[in-house]
Amino acid sequence: MKILNQRQIEQKIQRLAIEILENNYDAPEIILAGINNNGYGFAKLLHDALCAITKLPIVMTRIQLNPADPLSSEVQIDLPPEALAGKVVIIVDDVANTGRTIFYAFKPLLAVLPGKVEVAVLVDRKHKSFPIQVDYVGLSLATTLREDIDVQIRDVAEQAVFLN
Repeated sequence: MKILNQRQIEQKIQRLAIEILENNYDAPEIILAGINNNGYGFAKLLHDALCAITKLPIVMTRIQLNPADPLSSEVQIDLPPEALAGKVVIIVDDVANTGRTIFYAFKPLLAVLPGKVEVAVLVDRKHKSFPIQVDYVGLSLATTLREDIDVQIRDVAEQAVFLN
């Protein structure tokens, strides 16, 4: 079942970009750290929306980890850790479910002291097993544990989010 179409996704991204700027209006720079593929794709959409409404430098980076087994390999980030020191870092993913992937995405940030760390997701599910607070939410959704959220935002003719 389609729960978000392209127009709705675009509206949510625009709203999230405005919220991010409202909460970080005095930051000299914002770093969007997208998790893996869809999180990075969502971060790119947020980046474009933010750049359209501000002159503030918005830096994109990718956090790479294995969401199925985050301890199997080291969590990687495309920026050197010292580039994050004192900056606003927003960890971006497409869906927050248990919070495990986002929790492990914090690991590279522990090497430095960012100015602020926030989390933005397109869809937030209510099944948290880890102490993660999502600061920017496109859609909050109560689902069963057996249902899946399929976010199609990269390399598609029309963006959409499905509940399966």
